[in-house]
Amino acid sequence: MRPRIVITGMGVVSPLGSALTTFWEGLLAGRSGIQRITRFDASNLPCQIAGEVTDFDSGDLLSAKEVRRLPRAAQMALGATQQALQDARLDLPLADSMRGGVVLGTAMGGLEMVTNGVEVLHKRGPNRLSPFVLPGAIPNLSAFLIAQITGFTGTNVTLTTSCASSTQAIGLAVDLIRAGRLDVVITGGTEGLLQDYTIAGFCAMRALPVRYNDAPQRASRPFDADREGFVFSEGAGVLVLETLEHALARNAPIYAELVGHAASNDAYHISAPEPSGYGRIQAMQAALQDAGISPKNIDYISAHGTSTPLNDLSETQVIKALFGEDAYHIPISAIKSMLGHALGAAGALEAIACALGLREQVIPPTINYETPDPQCDLDYVPNRARRHSMTWALSNSFGLGGQNACLVFKRWQPA
Repeated sequence: MRPRIVITGMGVVSPLGSALTTFWEGLLAGRSGIQRITRFDASNLPCQIAGEVTDFDSGDLLSAKEVRRLPRAAQMALGATQQALQDARLDLPLADSMRGGVVLGTAMGGLEMVTNGVEVLHKRGPNRLSPFVLPGAIPNLSAFLIAQITGFTGTNVTLTTSCASSTQAIGLAVDLIRAGRLDVVITGGTEGLLQDYTIAGFCAMRALPVRYNDAPQRASRPFDADREGFVFSEGAGVLVLETLEHALARNAPIYAELVGHAASNDAYHISAPEPSGYGRIQAMQAALQDAGISPKNIDYISAHGTSTPLNDLSETQVIKALFGEDAYHIPISAIKSMLGHALGAAGALEAIACALGLREQVIPPTINYETPDPQCDLDYVPNRARRHSMTWALSNSFGLGGQNACLVFKRWQPA
C-alpha cells in the first residue's frame, strides 16, 4: 500500500502578506494585492502594475551581507521555509538526515543577478564583477539554502517548468515519499523577478493588461469578459509534506492530505494552449486516477485562472470536457485575481489556499468578476468567499511551453 501523505506546515510570502494568517485573511476578504509598481520607475512601460510583496523584511533572517549576495527569490524562499518549519513544529535535525529532502520549483530563479552582473561588467569592467553573480543566479540556489538550514541530505531537486513549476515540484515530492526514499520533504516554489525587463518582456508578448494602470486592483479579472492579460507578481509558498505515519508519531498538525498528482505537456506552442485542450484534460484525468477517485468526487477546483483571454477560455472548456454537466455545479475560483501571477510560485500558493480551504470549509473568491463572458459560463465563486462542504479539491497549473500539472487534495479527517 502507498503511504498516505499529509501537509503539516505551510509558509507564504505574497502580495497579500508574508504570513499564513494575513495571506488567508486577505483571500477570504477578496482583497487585491495588485498596485502600481514602486520597485522601479515603470512610467515608460505599457503595463505599470504588479503584485509586489511589500511587507517582507529579509533582514529578519539574513545578515546585510547575505541580503546583498542572494537574489530575491532565494530570500523569499527562506522566509516561507522558516514559517513552514515553525508551523509544522518539526524538530531538526532529523535522526536520519537522508530521510529529508527538498523539491522546489521556480521559473527563472535568480536571473536578476545575471542582468545586474552584465551591467557591472559593461560599465565598470571585469575586475568589479562579484564572485557571487553566477552562484546567485542558479535556479537551484533556493533549494540548496533550504537544505543547508534544515540539514536535509536526501534528494534535492529544482524544477523549472514555467508556471507549473511548483505544482510539479509538489507532485515529485509526493512520488519521492511514495517510493520510500524520504519521510519529510520541503516543497513549493519561489519567484522574485519583478524587474523592468520582465515587465517589458511580457509587454512585448502582449500578455499583460495595459488599460488598468490607474485602477490596478481591478486589473486581474479571470474569466471576466473584460480580462486583458495576467498581472505579473512575485512571492514564495512552501509546504512541509510527511508520511502520515511520521506526522502522527510526532503529533504534528495536519492541514490536508495530498492524494493525487499528474503532469503532461501539449507539445504544441510556447505560449498558446493547444486548441483541443487534450494535454490539460490528460493531466486532470490522470491526477484523479492517481487519487483513486472519479470526476464526480471533486467538490472544488482551484483554477489556473490567469486572466488572459486564451487561457481562461481553454480552462473552462477542458473542465467542461472532463466533468460534463457536473462542471456547472462545481465551484471554481482563481486566487490570481488577488495575487497576480507569481509564475513558479503560483502553484504552491494555490496549493496552500486549497489546504486551508479544505480545513476551513470555505472557498476564496474570484474577484473582479463583473461582466460575464458567454463562453466562460461556470461557477467562478464571484467576488465573495463561500462556505462550502468539501472533501476533495483539484488544483490546476498550466505553464508556458504547454506544461500542465494538477494536484488532488483531500480534507483531513482524523479517524
